[in-house]
Amino acid sequence: MLASNTKKFFELERIPMRTALVIVAATLLLSACSAFSPTPENAPSATHEIRDSHTRSLYLFSHARIATSEGDYPTALKLLREAISLEPGSARLYGELAEIKVKIGQVPESLEYITKAIALDPDYRPPYLLGGILMASAGKDREAADYLRKAVKIDPSKEDAYLHLSLSLTRMFEYEEAVSTLKTLVKINPDSALGYYYLGRTYSQMKLYQDALGYFKKVLELKPEFAQAVIDMAATYEATGDYAHAIDSYRSLLNSDEHRVAILQRLTQLLLQQRRFPEALVYLKQVAQSGLGGQETVRKIGLVHLELEQYEEAIAVFGGMLEKDPSADNIRLYRGIAYEERGELDNAYAEFNKISQGSVQYIDAVSHIALILKEQGKTDAAIAALKKAIETNRSNVELYLNLSTLYESIGNSQAGLDFLLDNGQLFQKEPRYHFRVGVLFDKLNKRAESIKSMKQVLLLDPKDAQALNYLGYTYAEMGIHLEEALKYIKQAVAIRPRDAFILDSLGWTYFKLKRYDEAVKALEEAIELVDDDYTIVEHLGDVYSARRAVKRAIKQYQRALELAPERKELVEKIQKLKGEHTEK
Repeated sequence: MLASNTKKFFELERIPMRTALVIVAATLLLSACSAFSPTPENAPSATHEIRDSHTRSLYLFSHARIATSEGDYPTALKLLREAISLEPGSARLYGELAEIKVKIGQVPESLEYITKAIALDPDYRPPYLLGGILMASAGKDREAADYLRKAVKIDPSKEDAYLHLSLSLTRMFEYEEAVSTLKTLVKINPDSALGYYYLGRTYSQMKLYQDALGYFKKVLELKPEFAQAVIDMAATYEATGDYAHAIDSYRSLLNSDEHRVAILQRLTQLLLQQRRFPEALVYLKQVAQSGLGGQETVRKIGLVHLELEQYEEAIAVFGGMLEKDPSADNIRLYRGIAYEERGELDNAYAEFNKISQGSVQYIDAVSHIALILKEQGKTDAAIAALKKAIETNRSNVELYLNLSTLYESIGNSQAGLDFLLDNGQLFQKEPRYHFRVGVLFDKLNKRAESIKSMKQVLLLDPKDAQALNYLGYTYAEMGIHLEEALKYIKQAVAIRPRDAFILDSLGWTYFKLKRYDEAVKALEEAIELVDDDYTIVEHLGDVYSARRAVKRAIKQYQRALELAPERKELVEKIQKLKGEHTEK
């Protein structure tokens, strides 16, 4: 029975159609066999011929069952047809015939025999169950549900029909009946791990994640080895944002061979998303050692080494990949970046220079080449490299932005702005173009033009967090439109809640509004995220100073001075506060 074999029922969803039905049919075969019993001694008398027909039919059925178990379906069919000739009114024989037809892939014929069996005995359960499974497999869940409801009604003690019915109902988004069906099952059978498992899955699909987690935990109380329940529970934790428990759940399955590679891959992906790179690296290497991860896993290993600033290891990994495929320009780009970060600019230049103009990575390669040339003091060559790339890629905004940034980095913001404005007709619908123009206007102390450009960004993309922040902070710095500034920055925080620099803008705007408690809260949160930016630290010192928390203010100014020793204004602020404190 399915009630005693959790693993087999679970695998039913994932294995090929014919194999799945074989498992179910075999189960039904057992139940049908038990229904075929000799005529009881106290049965009403019948003719000797009828008794012999029944005995012969039972004999043929038994041998058909043996033939089926040996995979000899032609013989099984022949024996069952002979049995039916002796007992043409037997729904059970037609039911068995339907199951064998499923096994040999003759589904239409199977459905015909199911219909015949039901017509002969409307209270015989197996054809309803098989019919429900066949309809569900064909995507006809509504018809499947009709069959399966009848199977449940005929024998409420068997869990298989409840489970299949709940699956069809869930696929039809009829969650209320699916939940009710499964709750009826677990009430009848409190030890039904599958009942609780599918309750968990259904609630998860309904996005009622806490309820889902409760049912998955109940499953694991009953069957701690139920790996798929752990996997689904981990996915539910992910959906709630509880990544720590999700990671722990995946880790708990690593000692079992089943699903190991798939779990390793999901675990590493989750660790990478959480930027837990050292842990991810350990598991990525295990995937690679399994031989199943392929080059994509090797690529991720190289990228993690790059992220961890383990440049020598990254260079070696990417080098090995290039030996196998010298045309892999994305890998060559990564290797060039690793050389560049390591300070081996000549090697980096050589790697970037091997990437051809027709490559997807060409734009990035040229941008890195320009940076290297600038680092080497070859500014004119850097500008020439970008201009040459622009000649063959006139519609690529990235190159224009990079060239304007290069001009700015050498102290010529006006040239960068002029270059962008001269080519502005190409990028009027590109938010990044207008943002960059706005930044350069700001650098040249043209605040009105900067604000106009940032508003143009927001017309094109109202959810551009950088433009919202830039506009709000500019107003705050100017001490104008402070309520409007707060509105802009709050929108930016909603989009990027863990951006320290946006939180700094929020704190600074609260400071300008003299809402000091809110300013402190925002700035302290920003420092928790980024503790080495002198501007954020100085801003917090300014808020403490305004609140007359002198010692705290001095502490923040001293910290900011450590980060930016060239800032003489900080020395003046410290001396002023110390003088005021001494006077008191």
